[in-house]
Amino acid sequence: LGTTITISSNHWVMAWTGLEINTLAILPLISKSHHPRAIEAATKYFLVQAAASALVLFSSMTNAWHTGQWDITQLTHPVSCLILTSAIAMKLGLVPFHFWFPEVLQGSPLTTGLLLSTIMKLPPMALLFMTSPSLNPTLLTTMAILSTALGGWMGLNQTQTRKILAFSSISHLGWMAIIVIYNPKLTLLNFYLYVLMTSTVFLTLNSIKALKLSTLMTTWTKAPALNTMLLLTLLSLAGLPPLTGFLPKWLIIQELTKQDMAPAATIISLLSLLGLFFYLRLAYCATITLPPHTTNHMKLWYTNKPTSILVAILTTMSIILLP
Repeated sequence: LGTTITISSNHWVMAWTGLEINTLAILPLISKSHHPRAIEAATKYFLVQAAASALVLFSSMTNAWHTGQWDITQLTHPVSCLILTSAIAMKLGLVPFHFWFPEVLQGSPLTTGLLLSTIMKLPPMALLFMTSPSLNPTLLTTMAILSTALGGWMGLNQTQTRKILAFSSISHLGWMAIIVIYNPKLTLLNFYLYVLMTSTVFLTLNSIKALKLSTLMTTWTKAPALNTMLLLTLLSLAGLPPLTGFLPKWLIIQELTKQDMAPAATIISLLSLLGLFFYLRLAYCATITLPPHTTNHMKLWYTNKPTSILVAILTTMSIILLP
């Protein structure tokens, strides 16, 4: 409901209402397990999202004060644009407002993590899409490049799969933010494909119950076919041709070179190599390491239940959509 209200609204207050409904609806899902870390994650999430919502209201009010317009597409005052950009960056977890995202994702279960990194990103993305003509290009480009850099760097040393996926999400958001002024449709395309591939990875990890890299090492014996596909999905998420994840990167680099931003395109492509490194590490732990080795953790119970049809469809799409 919150997402629908936000993406179909014309008035800023309606958009804000949708964002608030979304935030309040996801909080019980995060704190469901009553673990102290889950409660902490829910608190962090609530504080950050409340601050961001207040900033959204503040920017729309300054804009209405200066121009008399409450329409979302009529956001023209530069100060309101700056405040709105920072509010949406807080909502999405773009650098420099990214610190809450890995913590919250680490504290919540895998299915909630999936919701947080896909559906909860849709309303801010829609607002970014609708206000994109009036935003500040320098600010967005800087934030985008910093996001890909930090998303890559901070993900290198992680051992928790949810944190790795959080940092991968931050670097993907950098790719979306850099192009939103020049070609907003590409941002949406990138977002849809990112949602597709991230859902695949989350659902796969959920079905093999892998939360750490050390538990991922022993999953090869549980579902061999699924693990092989996980390798390809991770490479697709890293953006290697000829897999699906290469399509948005290809189009974005092409569009950036058309806009005389070849240096930015070069930098952001090189920074996505950092992401490739930790995807390869996940893939290496999942598929290339063979079971007879010493892992210092308890073996987990695993009942051999068949892979759901949804995971199969999503995996297929996130691998062969581009070819």
